[in-house]
Amino acid sequence: MSETTTPGTPGTRAAALADPAARRELMAGVRPEPGAVKPDPILKVDKIERQFGGITAVDVDHLEVQRGIITALIGPNGAGKTTFFNLITGFDKPTSAGRGAHWEFDGRALNKTSSSSVARAGMVRTFQLTKSLNRMTVMDNMMLGAQNQAGENLLKSAFKPFWRGQEKAVAEKAEELLARFKLLEKKNDYAGSLSGGQRKLLEMARALMSDPKMIMLDEPMAGVNPALTQSLLGHIQSLRDEGMTVLFVEHDMHVVRHISDWVVVMAEGRIVAEGPADTVMSNEAVIDAYLGAHHDTDLGDDELLSDDAVHALEDEVRADEAAHQPGRHQAHKPEGEKP
Repeated sequence: MSETTTPGTPGTRAAALADPAARRELMAGVRPEPGAVKPDPILKVDKIERQFGGITAVDVDHLEVQRGIITALIGPNGAGKTTFFNLITGFDKPTSAGRGAHWEFDGRALNKTSSSSVARAGMVRTFQLTKSLNRMTVMDNMMLGAQNQAGENLLKSAFKPFWRGQEKAVAEKAEELLARFKLLEKKNDYAGSLSGGQRKLLEMARALMSDPKMIMLDEPMAGVNPALTQSLLGHIQSLRDEGMTVLFVEHDMHVVRHISDWVVVMAEGRIVAEGPADTVMSNEAVIDAYLGAHHDTDLGDDELLSDDAVHALEDEVRADEAAHQPGRHQAHKPEGEKP
């Protein structure tokens, strides 16, 4: 296959992709098939496998993520999406480590590094369940996200002139990001007092404190009200338009259609399809993976599932979760309250 090339440095190429036509032109030469070669991949993953007991959760032979665009990673529950995120960001180790598992980010091998090293390399992630530090203020959460702070050095911390200027710059950057995400008025509030959607915004803003090259978002819209969903969508698109690469996991197919430039589909741990959203959602392997018992559902031109089928699937998921998590109703009780 012949590769499409875009002249200039990686930063110049990424910035040029703010134009939708440029993104379409860039990806037009990429074949819509699993493991497709990309013109300028920022992430390459080869032969990564993760087993839990006798069950294979992830078995990815080859995957490339194109620089400077929004790539959606979709698939049914249990497909291995979050486990895949955990593996390539150093929060888990592949079973296949001794059999040739390899992945690299921006030309640097990351398969033998820690999660902190991955973040320092410029690949930063958020989590499906937000990881804000609830007993710290929003501002303190933000400032923890900055890298290479002199005040964190044990010897330098005793001498304020070594880190005062840098701390001021970090605080200014944190306030700029909080203002961008409409959280500035909450900067002195405890993170635990924020709503679920606001915590999602805080986690995304904190990730940007490290100036990442690629941000990985694990179900950023889950549990977020419609108004904040629209805000999150706008932020994700603006990150792409500013030259950042975005890889995100999402179940809402309308969201995927709206903002993704490329879609990768996982099912049973494997990559089963890749391509533009419209192409992927008409792929038979994708229909099989998503519909299952609903295989006879009519697929229209504008949506993967009808509203009735979506509601039916959501009811099934909720019933399954309730059956497997009998104590779930206690999960959100205030601290100190007895069950």
